[in-house]
Amino acid sequence: MRFVPTIFAAFLVLVSVPCSAEGQERPRLGLTADEVAEINASPDAPGLFGEALASTRAAVNPWLDETPDIPLPADAGGGYTHEQHKRNQRTMLGAGQLYRLTGDEDYARLAARMLDAYATMYPELGEHPMKKEQSPGRLFWQSLNEAVWLVTVIQAYDAIYDWLPPGRREHLESGLFRPMAEFLSRGQPQTFDKIHNHGTWAVAAVGMTGYVLDEPEYVEIALLGLKKDGSAGFIRQLDELFSPDGYYSEGPYYQRYALLPFVLFAQAIERNEPRRGIFEHRDGILLKAVDATIQLSYNGLFFPINDAIKDKGIDTAELVYGVSIAFARTRDPSLLTIAQRQGRTVLSVDGFRLAKALQDGQATSYPFRSRVFTDGPAGEQGALMVLRSGEEHGHQAVIFKATAQGMGHGHFDRLAWLFYDNGNEIVPDYGAARYLNVEAKYGGHYLPENNTWAKQTVAHSTLVVDEASQFGGDWKRGMEFPPRPLMFATGDRLDIAAARMEGAYDGVRFTRVLAMLKNGPFSRPAVVDLMRVKSGETHRYDLPLHFRGQVMSINRPLDASTQSMQALGQDNGYQHLWARATAQVPAGELLQLTWLNEDRFYTHTALAGDGMNLVFAQTGADDPDFNLRHEQALLQRVSNADDHVFVSILEAHGKYDGAREYTTESASNLADLVYTADGNRELVRITARNGAVATLALAPDSGPDDAHRLEYDGTVYEWTGPYHLFDN
Repeated sequence: MRFVPTIFAAFLVLVSVPCSAEGQERPRLGLTADEVAEINASPDAPGLFGEALASTRAAVNPWLDETPDIPLPADAGGGYTHEQHKRNQRTMLGAGQLYRLTGDEDYARLAARMLDAYATMYPELGEHPMKKEQSPGRLFWQSLNEAVWLVTVIQAYDAIYDWLPPGRREHLESGLFRPMAEFLSRGQPQTFDKIHNHGTWAVAAVGMTGYVLDEPEYVEIALLGLKKDGSAGFIRQLDELFSPDGYYSEGPYYQRYALLPFVLFAQAIERNEPRRGIFEHRDGILLKAVDATIQLSYNGLFFPINDAIKDKGIDTAELVYGVSIAFARTRDPSLLTIAQRQGRTVLSVDGFRLAKALQDGQATSYPFRSRVFTDGPAGEQGALMVLRSGEEHGHQAVIFKATAQGMGHGHFDRLAWLFYDNGNEIVPDYGAARYLNVEAKYGGHYLPENNTWAKQTVAHSTLVVDEASQFGGDWKRGMEFPPRPLMFATGDRLDIAAARMEGAYDGVRFTRVLAMLKNGPFSRPAVVDLMRVKSGETHRYDLPLHFRGQVMSINRPLDASTQSMQALGQDNGYQHLWARATAQVPAGELLQLTWLNEDRFYTHTALAGDGMNLVFAQTGADDPDFNLRHEQALLQRVSNADDHVFVSILEAHGKYDGAREYTTESASNLADLVYTADGNRELVRITARNGAVATLALAPDSGPDDAHRLEYDGTVYEWTGPYHLFDN
C-alpha cells in the first residue's frame, strides 16, 4: 500500500514563492549560497565530485515526475517497506542537494512531495508491526533506523527550507520532524541517553533537527542528555566511547557506523555554534577517530573483530563523509589517497575541495603503520595492537586483541590474534554470524549462531579453558576485567606486543607475546607466538588456530574421520565444530602444518609440550539451517595441566602459479624451534634450514632498564629491557 499526500496538494501552486528564514543564515546544515558560488565558479566539476553529482542525478532524476512510493511500514530489515523508506531518504537528500547546487526547482518539488507524504502518514503510525524488542520504531522495525532516517532527511528539509512557504513548513514540522524528534528522545529515554552507537544516532538526529527548526531545547538535550546535566548526550559519548587514541569501544566495524552521526552532528555544531570548539574537544578526538578508523583496516577492509560484517571497509559511506570532513579541517594530503581508494566523495563543499585537491595532484601516501590503540575513556582498558611489516600493498599485519569487552557487541576473545599477508586474511576472525538485511536469514537479525558460535572463545585464536568461554559468556562480567598490555615496541628488525589476562577464567592467568620478525632468518617476515598459562589447579587447555587456505601437508600421522563425524563438544561453540582428525605429538617435537592461500604457502610450526594432542576441526555441526560458513581450525590441546607454555611460529614462503605450472619453496624454511625459560626470562630460538639463527629473548614484566642473563646450550644471552633479538 502507498501513502500518497492529499491534504497539502494545494501548496503545489505556491512552491515557486521563496520564503526566507528570519534571524539566521540558512541552510543550517548544508551548502550555503557562498559555498554553491565557489563550486559553480569552477569551470568543471573535479573528478570525484563530478562523479558524485552525476550519480546523484542518475538516482534522483527518474523520480522527478513519479508519484512518491511511501508504503505503510510492514517489513523488518531487508523487507520491501524497510528498504523503500531507506531509498526514499537517499532520494530526498539527493534532491535537496541538487536543488542547492543547480537551483532547479523540480528537485525541491520532489523533496517537498515526499516530505509531505511522510508528514501526513507519520502521526497515524503506532509501533512498527515487526518491532524489535529492545527499541521499536514506527517507520522502521527499530528506532535506530528511524534515527538514521532523520539524520538524512533533516538535511533534505534544510536544503529546501527557504523555498517552502511558511504553512507548508509548519505541516512538515508538526506532522513529521517534531513528532519524530520527540519519539527518539523523550519517547525512548533508555536509548537516547545510552552511551552506545544507538544513542549516538538518536542525539545526532534530534540535535540536527533542533538547529534546522530553531529549537534550542532539542540541541541542548542532544548535547547534554535528557537531564541536561552532561550525564548523557553527545559530549558524554565523545568522552566515553573513544579512547585517547580515537579507538571506539565496540571495535572498528561499529566505529565506522557511529562515525557518521558523530562527524555530521559535530559539523552542524561547528557551523551553528563555533564557539563550542567541538572539533578541538578532547585534543581533537573526532579527527583522531577518523584516522583510527582508517588505520584499523587491511587491503581496504576493516579488522572484523566483535560483531563485524566482514564486507565493510574504508569505502563505506560513513568514512567517505569522515574523510571529506577531516580533510577540510586538516588539509592532510595523505587523506586524498584514502579518498582515491574510496572512489567517491560527497556533495558538499568539503567534497568539492577534496576532489579538486586530488585532481590537482596533491595526494601523498597514507602512512599505515604499527600502532597501539588504547581502549577505554582514559586508555586504561587494554589496547588493540597492530604490527605491520610495512606500508606497501600485500604487507604483513598482526592484530593483537587485548581490548576491553566492547559491550554487548563484544566477543569473548581476550588475547586473540589475526594475521594478514599478501592482501588476504590468513588467520581470520569469524566476525558476526549475520546476513544483514537478508530477510530469508532470520529477518536480517543476528543469527542464533552469533551467540552460540561467533561470540564464543573457541571461535577465535586464543586460549580456551575447560571448553568454556571467557567470563562464562557474560559480557557484563567481561566489562569488569580488561587485559593489561605489558609492552609494545617497533623497530627495523621486529615489532613486538605483549599482554596479560586475569579474570577471564577463575584462577587462571595467561600472558601472550606476539613478535613480527621483519629482519629474521627467513626471506619474508615471520610471527612468533608465545602463550604462557598459569593456574593453581589442573585444567584442559585448548589453543585454536583458525586458518584460511587448503591444507598441503601435516608432518604427523592423523586419525581422520572419513566416514562419519562427531561434534567436538556439547556447548560454548564446540557443538558447532566437526572433529575432522586428531594427532599426537611427543613432547619436545615439532608439529608442522602447511597450507596454501592463493599463490603463497604458510607453515605453522608448534613446539609440543607434555601431553599435547591435536584436533583438526571444521564448522558446520549443529547447523540445521546452514547459517555458518565452513571454516577450519587446528586446536593444540593439553589436558590435566596447571602451568603450560604454547610456542609457535608462522612463516609465509614460496609461490604457486597454476597458470604457468611452477611452484617454489612449498616446504617450510624452519629447521628447529627451541624454547627455554628461567623464571620470568625466556628464550625462543629459531633456526632456518640455511643455518641462519634468531633468538628472541623475553622478560615482558621487566622495565626498560632491567638487566637480564640467561644461558642456553653453552651460549650466554644478556640483554636490557623486556626483549631483545639476537643473531645467535
